Amino acid sequence: MNARATTRPGGRSARVQQSVHQAVRDLEAELGREALTVPLIAARAGVTPSTVYRRWGDLRELLSDVAVERLRPDAPPADHGSLRADLEAWAVQFAEEMSSTAGRTYIRDALLGDLEQGNAARCSDYAAEQLKAIGVRAAGRGEAVPDVESLLDVVVAPLMYRILFRPWDLSAAYTDHLVAAALGRSAPLPPSKS
Repeated sequence: MNARATTRPGGRSARVQQSVHQAVRDLEAELGREALTVPLIAARAGVTPSTVYRRWGDLRELLSDVAVERLRPDAPPADHGSLRADLEAWAVQFAEEMSSTAGRTYIRDALLGDLEQGNAARCSDYAAEQLKAIGVRAAGRGEAVPDVESLLDVVVAPLMYRILFRPWDLSAAYTDHLVAAALGRSAPLPPSKS
């Protein structure tokens, strides 16, 4: 990971990141995305433009970093009593949040960042951490659990495709179908809305 994307958990670096991220969110809400510039963001955050450029490189990278922070889950996945129920609830919530207008914008911004910065990988890590937590909980109940990579491939990857390219074609029936496939159970694929 590039040094620009690495921050210490506290201190000035964390304060700068927090104030710059807040400035981006506030200015975007007030003026719209098209009006955002590094000098405008820096002025609102109380830092110099050179601080922003040194840390993020350019506006696109800054927007990518903000998006990744916005995509970070707020809480661990809910416990619904079984692996299947936990995965179904998580997949529905993931699909709803990520397919919203804001969610799709954040995903696209995260993907626009420099691959060397690792923003896309951080987003993937968020999903993997949530799935791992569900799996650990299910294993503690004595349930057989697919590995996280399989869940990413069978549940998350198709969801991301639909979210980005066919958001009108998402439903709880579709997410339940993906979960059933990941758990090795057959479930009919819901009819497409196209």
